[in-house]
Amino acid sequence: MRQTSLNMVYELAKEDSRVVFIGSDLGPGVLNDFKENIPERFMMEGVAEQFIMGFSAGLAKEGFIPYVNTIATFITRRCFEQLSLDLALHKLPVKFIGNGGGLVYAPLGPTHQAIDDISIVKSIPNMTVVAPCDANEMRLLMRESLEWPDPMYIRLARGGEEIVTPENYDFRIGKSIMLKDPIDSIFITCGAMAQNALEAARKIEKEKNIKVGVLHMPTIQPIDRESLRKIIPKMNTIVTVEEHIIQGGFGSTILEFINDELEVPKKITRVGLNHNFVDKYGTQDELQSYYGLDSSSLAEVMIREINES
Repeated sequence: MRQTSLNMVYELAKEDSRVVFIGSDLGPGVLNDFKENIPERFMMEGVAEQFIMGFSAGLAKEGFIPYVNTIATFITRRCFEQLSLDLALHKLPVKFIGNGGGLVYAPLGPTHQAIDDISIVKSIPNMTVVAPCDANEMRLLMRESLEWPDPMYIRLARGGEEIVTPENYDFRIGKSIMLKDPIDSIFITCGAMAQNALEAARKIEKEKNIKVGVLHMPTIQPIDRESLRKIIPKMNTIVTVEEHIIQGGFGSTILEFINDELEVPKKITRVGLNHNFVDKYGTQDELQSYYGLDSSSLAEVMIREINES
């Protein structure tokens, strides 16, 4: 997924002279073709993320379309003021790509684990927040992002995920996709958690003969209210899944929608991380299992909620 996003920045830059790439202390070899072939629009600025936000704002003011890439925690926690005042306040079309959303950087500890990035950027007015689930969706998103008028946060997973979106996918920013049709129970997901939710739904159907749907919402802000209005009232059991703390994240967005826009209240179960910094080290898979985000844990939560509904 990450490589697809970077490759697409290069493809867009070849097609449109407004596109520039700005990186922050990324490893050697990142976008070498871009650097060699369009050096005047390739910038690697070192450990200076707050400066980069202001720099990208200035370029956007001059008519460029900057794509900024670095680790998700550094581009959100470290740059909150610059994201708010340099970019969002002026509605500048800067796209910032956060590597390692969620627990991707599990071996590096809490400083690198982006467990609060969604809640940080979602709180900023004029900010679009997206979290694709596979490389196919990422490619389509990057193509559409070029003419998107507002600042956009693109949350990346680790890469190498299974392709679960259809080849003929009519992707649109702000629209969701039903990856598995429900009867009266559904997982609502964002980002790469769609992969785990799909696996959980297949497991439930195979072992329990219960059909559970999966609604993937690649755009977290603005949320697809039209789809939620149609789907949520029909569901008896709703479980949201996010690789993020549940306070202020994706599940909270769904709760707010239900509270504000549905006449009939609906209980939902939010699955994510508790409101704590991560205190374990290991692989991403190990930490997902520890925090109940793996497919087996998700299946158990869904079966429990179906039985109690």
